[in-house]
Amino acid sequence: MNASSLRRPLLVYLVALVPVMGLAARFAPYMLDGDAVAYMDIADLLHAHRWADAVNGYWHPLYPALLSAAQVVAHPSRMNELGVYYAVNFVVFFAQVAGMLWFVTALVRLREVMGAAPAVLSLNALRLLGVALLVIAAQRELTLNRVGPDGLLQALILAGLAMLLQALATDRLIFAPLVGVFFGLAYLTKSFAFLLALLAIAVLVLFQWLVQRRALLRAVTSGALALAVFAAVAGPYVAALSRQKQRFDFGDSGSLNYAWYVGGTEKMHLEPWMTKDFGAAKVELAHPEKQLLAQPGIYSYKGHPLGTYPAWFDATYFNERIVPHIELGQLAKRDERNLVLVVRYVLNHPEPLILLGLLLFAGARLRLRETRFWWPAVGLGLAVWAIYGLVNIEERYVTVAYFAVLLPVFAALQARSESETRKCDLFPAIALRSGAGVLVVLLAFLALGETLRVALQQRREQSVAGVTHGWQDPQIFGAAEGLQAMGVRPGDEVACVGTTACLHDNYWARLAGAQVLTEIYEPEPKHLIGQLDALPNREQVYAVMRAEGARVLVGRFDPGEMNAAHPASAGWVRLGETAFYALPLHLPDEASR
Repeated sequence: MNASSLRRPLLVYLVALVPVMGLAARFAPYMLDGDAVAYMDIADLLHAHRWADAVNGYWHPLYPALLSAAQVVAHPSRMNELGVYYAVNFVVFFAQVAGMLWFVTALVRLREVMGAAPAVLSLNALRLLGVALLVIAAQRELTLNRVGPDGLLQALILAGLAMLLQALATDRLIFAPLVGVFFGLAYLTKSFAFLLALLAIAVLVLFQWLVQRRALLRAVTSGALALAVFAAVAGPYVAALSRQKQRFDFGDSGSLNYAWYVGGTEKMHLEPWMTKDFGAAKVELAHPEKQLLAQPGIYSYKGHPLGTYPAWFDATYFNERIVPHIELGQLAKRDERNLVLVVRYVLNHPEPLILLGLLLFAGARLRLRETRFWWPAVGLGLAVWAIYGLVNIEERYVTVAYFAVLLPVFAALQARSESETRKCDLFPAIALRSGAGVLVVLLAFLALGETLRVALQQRREQSVAGVTHGWQDPQIFGAAEGLQAMGVRPGDEVACVGTTACLHDNYWARLAGAQVLTEIYEPEPKHLIGQLDALPNREQVYAVMRAEGARVLVGRFDPGEMNAAHPASAGWVRLGETAFYALPLHLPDEASR
């Protein structure tokens, strides 16, 4: 299968992506967490033109801006907004496809310019392989039901890498400012991209000067253009964030996550006197949460009442002035954990590695020493792994790094010349190229077929369960409807107990239009009613909740334990047929029955 013959399978694949990924988005099940709710809350602030409140040191604004734009176009209610946000992710997926096609095209162009030997995989074969890898990622770590910025970040980084490679492959300066544009937008999506942008600009200058032997003035000029445009795109948000924090700041998520995951600093509800929970960090909290009761810990968020759950809406506010320290022992534990996560990631994505092994076994050669076109992409891909490796590696974070490393390796595969052909080689060069194209087509369409199979299976399961929309989780939506039936109205203050209802799955509050401003901190979600049973001052706890003005106290319990055997269950009202219960605090008697 030659290069021209792969054009038709590629076009068919791109066309087939639209209905298949549309079905995947249509029937994707509910999968939200506190991060997603925070992004939706920021979208609301942008929609309401509350710009200052939307400036956030933990979550950046570009993805919420897309959600806000969708609100303007579709006018969703809280009860059907998820369908609109899944549609946003559908569009973002095709932005990833565009970024991938640009990236592969630029990679092959640089390969040709730098005089690499004839390759095993043609341009269209690499394009098809790249898009297939996106489809596989969308089945696993970057699913269309994940309301978060990782897919958008991946699209922008791929586009930025594509502009970088194009700038290296041509003498035209037009691509240098485009590097700044896309990496600037990537920074507005996630603060991590700030460091990556600086590294990319450094690669743009150094590769031209040291490897391509271009004039130093030419290399520096392109780098200056990229840096100036990046500053123009990212600078206003850096300025707004720095003004809010009263110090230079481009985002604090990295330092906070380092303190939490590496330094051992307590993640939730840290107070100035909890020195044993500081870990390896200097802690001088500027505005900690207000603790209303020590045992159990009850916290008020009225000092910064933004978002559905203010403690996670902007984690940098309540954790301002946590400065992590580096300790070698903790670094060793971090590296051990991250190594395990890297191995797990690779084992969870075996398809391209199997393909690479088959091509090498069939006679392809990988002589990376003889080619240098792959240096920029692979180097920046490894940099992404390294930056996240400083803190915590999650699959959805490093997928773009995997692509940036793996695809140049495939692009560097060469067929052996007749003089180099070994007896053990399975195919001559022409047959190897054709066979490689066939294998890529098989991989791509099998991946697409698996996506279609899963989508149709989810459709059948939802039909049997009587669920109209996959995102309409009976537990969460049932809890919100139950609260509305009890008399909770949009804008009301509520309280919560337990990390499930408060942090991990608080979308019920957003659906009801309520705001969680008081929390009873119980970090262990299992047997929650037993923990309330054990409280000797339970009535005092409820009195504190009432004094704060909360309409109800909401928690998620095991329904099998909510009976007379647990005295603390008295007065709690089950919200529909869900595992969520509410204790009326300031509701009319008839509404709480």
